[in-house]
Amino acid sequence: MKRSNLRRIAGLGVILTAVGTLVVGGALEASAAATGTVKTAGDPLNVRRAPTTSATAVRTVANGAAVTIDCQINGASVTGPYGTGTLWDYVPALGGYISDTYVYTGQDTRVAPDCGVGSGSGQCADACAGEAQYRASDSHFLVYDKNADGYSAVVAYWLKGGAGPFYVWNSGGEGSSVDKAVSVPRGGWVFYKVCVANYTTGKPDLKSCSDGITDFAA
Repeated sequence: MKRSNLRRIAGLGVILTAVGTLVVGGALEASAAATGTVKTAGDPLNVRRAPTTSATAVRTVANGAAVTIDCQINGASVTGPYGTGTLWDYVPALGGYISDTYVYTGQDTRVAPDCGVGSGSGQCADACAGEAQYRASDSHFLVYDKNADGYSAVVAYWLKGGAGPFYVWNSGGEGSSVDKAVSVPRGGWVFYKVCVANYTTGKPDLKSCSDGITDFAA
């Protein structure tokens, strides 16, 4: 059965209100967000720190829960009640991402802007252990090391005007985390990547970096 048919069937009796509006031609306004309803077979759905099933589950969300989607991004392929797809929804209230294949939105296409500004968190590429999150409210980086892979997790970041790279290290090993304040002026932007590397006080040889993420200090 096609995903569009599944959307219509699952939507019977469900009323959802979009936050923000679609402009002519189906494009989304930059400030648009959307609501959705989590649909599983009954079990809670994992909320991931990055848009992949290999990322840490930061919490779960119940079947039937209403969520507000801030933005959407392509990540790992997942098969859920609404088919197979690579689209993930970032839900700020949950602190992470959920696969869009588990969310009824009333649409078969994107319903929120692309993530990239304010998307919140990321994971290093490949099978590596680094994860990180930028907390805009007080300009802190939280850097996590999921497992023992022989490298330290590290965030490389740049500020407005291209200053950087600066680094926030987690060399504590498996299961550890580091919470560090960084100097970003209120309203200023920070661009960062999540990587792994051998710890050094000089310029590190960064490996398996994530795509760049842009965020703003609140």
